[in-house]
Amino acid sequence: MFLSSNEHYYKEYKGFAKQTMNTYATVVLAAGKGTRMRSTLSKLLHPLAGQPLLAHVLKSVESIPTTTAFSPWRASVSTSRPIVVLGHESEQILAAFGERCQYAMQHEQLGTGHAVLAAQESVDALENVPDTVLVCYGDTPLVRSEMLASVLATHLEQQATITFLTADADASSDYGRVVRDSQHHVREIVEVKRATPEQLQITEVNSGVYCFDRAWLWEALHALPRNAGGEYYLTDLIAVAGGQERRIATVRGSLDETLGVNNRVQLAQAEQVMRQRILERHMYAGVTILDPASTYIEEDVQIGTDTVILPGTMLSGQTTIGSWCRIGPGTTIDASSIGDRCVIRNSALEESVLEEEVTVGPFSHCRPGAHLARGVRMGNFGEVKNSYIGAETDVHHFSYLGDATVGAHVNIGAGTITSNYNGLTKEKYRTTIGDGAFIGCDTVLVPPVTVGEHAMTGSSALVNKDVPPHALVYGVPARLARMLPLSEDEAGQGDKKE
Repeated sequence: MFLSSNEHYYKEYKGFAKQTMNTYATVVLAAGKGTRMRSTLSKLLHPLAGQPLLAHVLKSVESIPTTTAFSPWRASVSTSRPIVVLGHESEQILAAFGERCQYAMQHEQLGTGHAVLAAQESVDALENVPDTVLVCYGDTPLVRSEMLASVLATHLEQQATITFLTADADASSDYGRVVRDSQHHVREIVEVKRATPEQLQITEVNSGVYCFDRAWLWEALHALPRNAGGEYYLTDLIAVAGGQERRIATVRGSLDETLGVNNRVQLAQAEQVMRQRILERHMYAGVTILDPASTYIEEDVQIGTDTVILPGTMLSGQTTIGSWCRIGPGTTIDASSIGDRCVIRNSALEESVLEEEVTVGPFSHCRPGAHLARGVRMGNFGEVKNSYIGAETDVHHFSYLGDATVGAHVNIGAGTITSNYNGLTKEKYRTTIGDGAFIGCDTVLVPPVTVGEHAMTGSSALVNKDVPPHALVYGVPARLARMLPLSEDEAGQGDKKE
């Protein structure tokens, strides 16, 4: 089949444009006051699945180049850091995100069109002045990078003046209606408050993600009149472009991706959607989650294959969990690293490290700085804080180890505590226990103190002085009872030295 001359021209033009249109800029609108949140914290900093609302949007924006939808353009189209338009609570946003973004200020809030215009100077000052401007909202944390990429890729492919995201909604929706003509061309977006009864029956609605031709955008915004409310709306640009017979493209998406968070009810709704996404991602990746309805996993958590998550478990922060673990029930883990084949039951971990094959709980607590080496067994109602516990050590029930270094193959008897806090000087001292030591039940270790390798303490001993290796001590305060014999291996090593 032969192509017409116009078709040849379009093919050549499209190929040429694909080579020369090599940059786009992203503008994220974040200047609103967010009064309906009833908070002194910026709306965009309220946490959702462990990250601020704005962080989710930025992550999607930053991930556009790695998406499948953008792959045809990856080699020829580049971008820069997103430009965030700030207004109210700008100091909080700047402190939270720093140099991750570029910023523009909207000192007076006069609508979405005015907000985009506030970014003109920043966009035009980029080293490679972009041909395309992608616009999205900072309070729509559910928008996916793949969807943003689809809007951008469609805009580039069709060489449109405007491309925007639409979705289907019912007649009661308060989203702006997308009005098309008899040829299905977009003519305008009509806001609900000025829509006719017929227009309110339209199910296709505007979802608030746009791509614009940069040069046309600035000219159109400067010429845009104020609406009846005295503001400039981006949606009015659709009618302007339609009146000029400009190419307007649309991409159909899901409405939940552009759910705006304006109050705490909507924040909770977004949390439900995001939580389900996260759970499904882990399950598809090989993690068993027995009861998704009672399981909470934040965005940054990583879990290895064949791990089982039991009901009532919450995983948060920069937590990593290895393969073949069993976590829960009733377990909370925050900002911790868990190795392969670990079992954690009805316990809490914060900023802790567990190596492979560690068992914790039930009802135990690893506080910040806890490091349990391979094969450690920590019984019920135990607590470890800012301490290293060596490989294959047993920490029995009702024990507390704070600011301690414990060797390998040590027995920590039930009820053992390190009395590490000096209430007078407010100082904390360290306890050191050597390899192979045996700490009897209810021993109290008063640091700074060292218990030597293969030493032993009697039940209920109060150890406030260093214990030599292979010594047996008991009493209050503990005193030397006798020296313990060397093991065959230790005796053999001594003979070799002689």
